[in-house]
Amino acid sequence: MQAGELIVTDQLGRPGDKTDIQRAYSVLEDVMDPEVPVVSVMDLGIVRDVGWTDGHLYVVVTPTYSGCPATEYIETSIREALQEAGFAHPHITQSLDPAWTTDWITDQGRNRLKAYGIAPPVGSSNKRTLLSGITQVECPNCGSDDTEQLSEFGSTACKSLYRCKSCLEPFDYFKCI
Repeated sequence: MQAGELIVTDQLGRPGDKTDIQRAYSVLEDVMDPEVPVVSVMDLGIVRDVGWTDGHLYVVVTPTYSGCPATEYIETSIREALQEAGFAHPHITQSLDPAWTTDWITDQGRNRLKAYGIAPPVGSSNKRTLLSGITQVECPNCGSDDTEQLSEFGSTACKSLYRCKSCLEPFDYFKCI
């Protein structure tokens, strides 16, 4: 082998097919969000596209918001998981348009949030929801609707802090954005 030979062969890539894309999606189901480790990047809906181009897999990711401190970590986790699954040099790109919305969280993701003790977003991300505020959030612990917001900000910027008046437990509510 000559100097530089490995680099050239790595850059050439290989033809991909439908099974590669399906396998990539399967791998991404196991890449968990670092802030809420019970939901995957697929559950959150931040993986916007997976495809094959120029001999390599590509993944388009939309962060939950442009200033999310976990974005770089998530992209690295996606890259590492795909490489461990045999995808050489996957290309991870970020797309901010359209902006991510909680409407993209899957039903499975919402159920996982609730089971973890975080109230999933209520309603959809429209102006009425954003401007009027949420008046009724179900407690993920006991299911009561008798809850109150304690703080607009919870453990992360995308969550608010609530308390259940029935079971008296505090909980995070994943804001509807």
